[in-house]
Amino acid sequence: MFNNDEDDDKEGFYDGFEPEEPRKPRAPRLHPDDPRYWDREPDQWEHLRPSRFKRLVILSGAGILALILIWLTGMFFLSPAVDDAVQYGYIDHVERSGTIFKTYEGNMLPYKTLHDTTRVYSGDFIFSTSEKLGPTLRAFQNSGRPLRVEYRTYRYALPWKGNCRTVVVRVDTVSPDSILPAAYRNN
Repeated sequence: MFNNDEDDDKEGFYDGFEPEEPRKPRAPRLHPDDPRYWDREPDQWEHLRPSRFKRLVILSGAGILALILIWLTGMFFLSPAVDDAVQYGYIDHVERSGTIFKTYEGNMLPYKTLHDTTRVYSGDFIFSTSEKLGPTLRAFQNSGRPLRVEYRTYRYALPWKGNCRTVVVRVDTVSPDSILPAAYRNN
């Protein structure tokens, strides 16, 4: 019943299995203090291989250099070139834009360029702002009310801060009497 001749013809799992030869142990690394060091044949490249101490010094120096480069890159890209500057004017246009990072982009008509009769108009104040300040600025769009805007200027425009180097960080309303020259005040 259990003695089946057909099973004898099949190859078993362990048939033909030969274990691998054991690996030869690595030769110990010899130092100049060991007398066997001087009996072996010299390797032509041995003088170029750094010691463990030299490798440690090289790797730690490379790590410190990498940390310094990362820190300098972060300081250069992420720290503002101008901190907390102020601009007064009228908001002309504010729009929400961006594909991945949504920010508000806008422009403001600076009061000093609008009311200066001696110099030629130099242009609008173009800025980016966050999701928090964007709706506030949009509410003042074409309202004719002057605003005080605090901003920071960065060295480069970063996608999560907006398309412009100038980023508005705070907005306040102002009385036109406090910023306009006497000739333009409503009396």
